[in-house]
Amino acid sequence: MTIDAIVIGSGIGGLVTATQLAAKGAKVLVLERYLIPGGSAGYFERQGYRFDVGASMIFGLGQNGTTNLLTRALSAVKVSQEAIADPVQIHYHLPQGLDLKVDRVYEKFLQNLIAHFPHEDQGIRRFYDECQKVFKCLNSMDLLSLEEPRYLLRVFFQHPLACLGLAKYLPQNAGDVARRYIKDPQLLRFIDMECYCWSVVPSDMTPMINAGMVFSDRHYGGVNYPKGGVGQIAQKLVEGLEKAGGKIEYQARVTKIVTEQGKAVGVQLANGKVYRGKRIVSNATRWDTFEQLLPAEEMPHNEKKWQQNYQKSPSFLSLHIGVKESVLPAGTECHHILLEDWEKMTAAEGTVFVSIPTLLDSDLAPNGYHIIHAFTPHWIDDWKKLSPSEYEAKKEDAAWRIIDRLEKIFPGLDTGLDYLEVGTPRTHRRFLGRQDGTYGPIPRRKLRGLLNMPFNRTAIPGLYCVGDSTFPGQGLNAVAFSGFACAHRIAVDLGL
Repeated sequence: MTIDAIVIGSGIGGLVTATQLAAKGAKVLVLERYLIPGGSAGYFERQGYRFDVGASMIFGLGQNGTTNLLTRALSAVKVSQEAIADPVQIHYHLPQGLDLKVDRVYEKFLQNLIAHFPHEDQGIRRFYDECQKVFKCLNSMDLLSLEEPRYLLRVFFQHPLACLGLAKYLPQNAGDVARRYIKDPQLLRFIDMECYCWSVVPSDMTPMINAGMVFSDRHYGGVNYPKGGVGQIAQKLVEGLEKAGGKIEYQARVTKIVTEQGKAVGVQLANGKVYRGKRIVSNATRWDTFEQLLPAEEMPHNEKKWQQNYQKSPSFLSLHIGVKESVLPAGTECHHILLEDWEKMTAAEGTVFVSIPTLLDSDLAPNGYHIIHAFTPHWIDDWKKLSPSEYEAKKEDAAWRIIDRLEKIFPGLDTGLDYLEVGTPRTHRRFLGRQDGTYGPIPRRKLRGLLNMPFNRTAIPGLYCVGDSTFPGQGLNAVAFSGFACAHRIAVDLGL
């Protein structure tokens, strides 16, 4: 069989690329180093608990508009995923008594926030309304490859005002827009946290296009949890891929992208097996792609330039906890963010993210128990050069520091503990195959919005990148966008 496209890695970006191409009739092969698909959107099972590997705050599973990219990706290969609506995106527990829920209903959220900052009533409305403008532009058009001139032309003629609106926001960051309307320093810090919780950088460094998408879609398509856990999305995409004639191989670790006369023509596996294909797609990070799978000394100039603009975001320390039902008071929300000191927001163990998916889907835990997944940024350098016993002791110390802090929101957590598993940046590196266990790129300094983010084509003919190191960046819906864009560009290149 002639393979049209070989996809390295079955993260959501890779799977969306593969399914979109298979739906267009391409012969596609996905190679996954692990036993199951999904990457950081995967899962694992222990003692009757089904834990999500990464976050469980999922955008893109809605039913309306064009930005529900996960729903659209699934339906393209004739599969679907039942989802449970989350009434509150996040319950914030922040310094200076800033305790606030982001309600699914837009007006309700605004009123909750204005109650804390009544003097900024107008500024709050103006900033979030401007985010809504960005979202309306995005939501009026099919989101495909911005590298394909005919598509751009067609979209411009169909939606000239929306295109001009988006062009205006491309070089802007959310913090610049917020400061036009808002003066209160604590409120500006809140907007930093609103950005940081999904972009891993403050608002000054978060592109306005991404902020407009997230801050508006939570009130439009909403945050929806996939029944059976986040891992179901990847499982369903694989089912659809196979239905459409594509293939996936597990425990197939790609160690090299094969090039001939400067063009990508295939891949080599750890066992020496070589597959050849017309197009090669890397769903690995750009660091892994251009430093591990290709000779680092031959890195193209534009990739070196990209590395000067972007650095690896931190990895995470993850606590996968099973607790007795009695620990969680009635009315507890699914997602929480805990921070006691604004100055520590971006530091290791500064911000604690919490997901309790069993509040939406009780089948993920044994009867009478809940899952609490708590995670906080950590860098791999702090976990190197430790003996096995030092490593275990360090994990335990860090875990109990986090549990002590969670006790403030969930008193009795310690005594109600039934199961605890701790993952470190080393765990993330090992299972996800991502350099330093990173969760993607973040700007090294303030950049002009999304203008520096690369698209899917690379300087090496025949090689494309997909996932969070391509436009528009991190998050499940964002990498789904990059998958749609990548598949569209490849389909045009292959003449499909």
